[in-house]
Amino acid sequence: MLVLAALVLLGDQSSKSWATSALSDGERITVIPRLIQLRLLFNPGAAFSIGAGATWVFTLAAAAAVAGILYAGRRLRSPAWAVVLGALLGGAISHLLDRLFRPPGFAQGHVVDFIDYGGLFVGNVADIALTGGCALLMLLSLHGVPLGDVAGKGHSSSRGPGS
Repeated sequence: MLVLAALVLLGDQSSKSWATSALSDGERITVIPRLIQLRLLFNPGAAFSIGAGATWVFTLAAAAAVAGILYAGRRLRSPAWAVVLGALLGGAISHLLDRLFRPPGFAQGHVVDFIDYGGLFVGNVADIALTGGCALLMLLSLHGVPLGDVAGKGHSSSRGPGS
């Protein structure tokens, strides 16, 4: 979980560093015509810039998400759930760092977005990890895959042979 989180964090922050140095506001670079472009935006809100005036709320939400994922990760025994929590943790930490340390100021920073999906929305590497992590979370939940130990008892069955 922690290794994947670190990889997501590193990938997101390094790609944002590249985007802020290589792309200028308003510039568009076509990667896949009509599907993917690169263009630099600074998002004060959540997805689709919802709640742009409440950046501090998203800072608190990201901090709570990081704490919750770390808490849930203590029980982790499933490799599939490790992928889910690692992707979510890396994305949440990266967004939290943007909120804390990017302009316009502490706990009110704007998230760097630069991957334009056909004009529908603009995101970043952390958003890809968060979306993929959420999709896998739903699949694991629907299939009843346990996160870890139940009350510290592990996965062993209490039934004996022939039960």
